[in-house]
Order: sequence, then structure tokens, then C-alpha cells
Amino acid sequence: MIYVFKTSVETEQDIWKLKIGLDNLLPQAKWNFDLDDCDRILRIDSQTENTHAVIKLLDDRGYDCEELPY
Repeated sequence: MIYVFKTSVETEQDIWKLKIGLDNLLPQAKWNFDLDDCDRILRIDSQTENTHAVIKLLDDRGYDCEELPY
């Protein structure tokens, strides 16, 4: 399933700061950021639903994150 989040992540450096946390939280998932999108989208392709954990991870590291409806 694909999960889509609006974030405040702005740079590749921000993504590198989140990479280890996202990889640990989502070991079997594929994820990526679209920084060209006005909502700085985080897309996650995962068999398990981890939306609250993803939001908390980004929030704990100082980024805004909210799931977008599909």
C-alpha cells in the first residue's frame, strides 16, 4: 500500500538526517521524498501501516508531517 505525507523537509541534507530512522522504522518498505512538490511529499510503499510512527519520527526530529488522504 502507498502512504503519502505532506512534510516540511526541504533539502537532501534533511533527508539524510531522516534516512537511518526511516530505514529502521520501515525495513521492508520503499520510501522517497519529492522535494519539487509544493507539499514536499514523502511516499512510502509498505505492507504494514506505520503512519503514526512515521509522523512521530519526523516530529521528534523537528519536521512537520501529516498524512494526506488518498
